[in-house]
Amino acid sequence: MATSTCCDVSEIRNDVFISFTGIDVRRGLLSHLKRELHRKHIDAYVDERLDKGGEISSSLLRAIEGSKILLVVFSRHYASSHWCLEELAKMIECMETNKQIVLPVFFNIDPSHVRHQYGDYGYALAEHEEEFKENMLKVQSWRSALKKAGRLSGFHYPTNYE
Repeated sequence: MATSTCCDVSEIRNDVFISFTGIDVRRGLLSHLKRELHRKHIDAYVDERLDKGGEISSSLLRAIEGSKILLVVFSRHYASSHWCLEELAKMIECMETNKQIVLPVFFNIDPSHVRHQYGDYGYALAEHEEEFKENMLKVQSWRSALKKAGRLSGFHYPTNYE
């Protein structure tokens, strides 16, 4: 998990931080969500400019720390991205240390797959274990964050949702 501490309430800069993987939601759910939040005058931080690979930026971690609500859109490929998992680990840290609200959205994914790392989530974590075999604590922090987030009450939009 990230080592920096979470912010205090005086440092809040965004209403909502949205964690997502673009392959699943960028052209659908995310665009609708951003439009509705904007319509309601809710300031949402969405970083769509991140390149694949590399380390998660400190500015992105500060954006998580500086948001009142941390919205995570779990979708089929979310766990495939180590950046998404780093964001999630930071979000859970902020929830536990600073009482920030983590709100999960289960989009075309069963919450139990997140919680227990079944299906695509299990395959993704197995790949991360191979890739990060020299840093299994990182993978364990991701597994723990997924388990905790999967237990939270949120919104569930199954495949047949209209």
